[in-house]
Amino acid sequence: MSAGWKSIALTVVLAALAGGVGAWGGATWVLKRDARPSLHEIVHEDLKLNPDQLARIEVLEAGFATRRVALEREVQAANRELAQAIAASDGDSRVVQPAVDHFHDVMGELQQATIAHIFQMRAVMTPTQAERFDRSVVEALTAEGA
Repeated sequence: MSAGWKSIALTVVLAALAGGVGAWGGATWVLKRDARPSLHEIVHEDLKLNPDQLARIEVLEAGFATRRVALEREVQAANRELAQAIAASDGDSRVVQPAVDHFHDVMGELQQATIAHIFQMRAVMTPTQAERFDRSVVEALTAEGA
């Protein structure tokens, strides 16, 4: 390969690499810019909780984390049960419906536990903190794509 072709090939490779890095960097920046803070970030960073509030909320979070993991496992099991019912069914909804109902029940239980947890944390906050927290919860629930 002549020196001219090597230079062209090297230029093409470097341009492709630079384009890829630029696209990745731009996408990363856009995603981070548009990302809303999580409720965890809001509670621990934005609300300026005092040490007593933080300690109380950490106890609530630890308890809920255990409960959430158990409920998420139940949701996964119900999802597998539903998949098996669909696979075993020939389109008969009477065969599938009990699995659908079970899935809805465990999803509802997870949602109710999450809402109860939100209200438990809220009870630890001052009225001003609770107002900011409520706005964040409402924004999270009404955000596009949520």
